[in-house]
Amino acid sequence: MEVYIDLQNNCENDEEYLSLEKLTLWAKTALTVGGHTKDSEITVRMVAPDEIHELNNTYRHIDRPTNILSFPFDCPEGIDLPLLGDLVVCFEILKKEAQEQHKTLEEHFAHLIVHGCLHLIGYDHIEQEDAKVMEPLEIKAVEELGFDNPYKDDEY
Repeated sequence: MEVYIDLQNNCENDEEYLSLEKLTLWAKTALTVGGHTKDSEITVRMVAPDEIHELNNTYRHIDRPTNILSFPFDCPEGIDLPLLGDLVVCFEILKKEAQEQHKTLEEHFAHLIVHGCLHLIGYDHIEQEDAKVMEPLEIKAVEELGFDNPYKDDEY
């Protein structure tokens, strides 16, 4: 399976966090762990807090910025395209959360990409039963990438 990332940076910074190689590895690991086997294309769009706030309000009816949004591509019936969808990431929030959670920027960014990719292939966590399926996949993927369990400090 090949994974192609279309990286769009709509932020005014050029930090080294935007490694296409790392994004591709993180996405491919998530998709593989999630059972996805087809070649795939994903757009990763880096945005400012105001843009992700507007998207979150418009599509999720939550009036605040967030760290990542996933927009799966709904391919018309009878058409076979490798497009999985879009991941919209707010670097400013990602960076703040990494600091608050005492994680490296790379560790938190990898987890968000894994999390978003699993959403793109149909996993969800709104209901507790769904979270019990999705979260172990996230843990497995981030651990395969060499990072700690992102939920190790959560209590259930």
